[in-house]
Amino acid sequence: MARMGGRRHLKTLAAPKFWPVRERAGVFTVKPRPGPHPIHRSIPLLILVRDVLGYAKTAREARKIIAEGHFKVDGRVRRDYKFPVGFMDVFEIIDTGEKFRILPYPSRFFILHPIGDEEAKFKLCRVEDKSTVKGGHVQLHCHDGRNILIRVSDPTRADEAKPYKTLGTVKISIPEQEILDYVPLEEGVIAIVFGGRNVGKVGRVVSIRRGMGRRRSIVELEDPRGERFQTSLEYVFVIGRDKPMISLPEGAWP
Repeated sequence: MARMGGRRHLKTLAAPKFWPVRERAGVFTVKPRPGPHPIHRSIPLLILVRDVLGYAKTAREARKIIAEGHFKVDGRVRRDYKFPVGFMDVFEIIDTGEKFRILPYPSRFFILHPIGDEEAKFKLCRVEDKSTVKGGHVQLHCHDGRNILIRVSDPTRADEAKPYKTLGTVKISIPEQEILDYVPLEEGVIAIVFGGRNVGKVGRVVSIRRGMGRRRSIVELEDPRGERFQTSLEYVFVIGRDKPMISLPEGAWP
């Protein structure tokens, strides 16, 4: 496997396969800056603007319009052309008013899914871990690198944060980062797969078979057509209870 970390530069051949840069003759491509998403699950803002959206023909042009502040990620203007954009991020083109959510998609790994103004005001984050900080408050560590503080009224009553479990999903406002809703990972919820051979599939969780760690734990899901499939617990992202909290590509969910 080609080495992707530990260096400032990234060769085109070592870039993730879903990046649309293979046809370019250059030896090197843009390496995402360390940030909210890992390299294998993100795309640099420059490549998104130049190769996916087609707003520039060259890297120089893309860097210039990004530096001018024409794009927002999760409600904040991003001027760094190396900024990594990943799953569930809300991407906005300020000049046109277009808004998109980065969603996993079969075969293409991810797509820019158009969303409305109301939906662009919130984001879903998977809770990867949680810890207790000074004052007895609980901090949630999310999949996109952000930390959300759950303040408890009494330091001796940490049970106030018990409902928030790892691998559950919090719905937060952006950019304020206030919690609007929470859905735990359990049987009966709706989830989307964001990795592996079943990437992009949406289904209702039928069963969770725990193993040694997330990668060896198996989740069985049932899609809207009644067909069942399995994936690793590592790739399951809860998106709703009775219905998805976000809009999905046509045909993904009735």
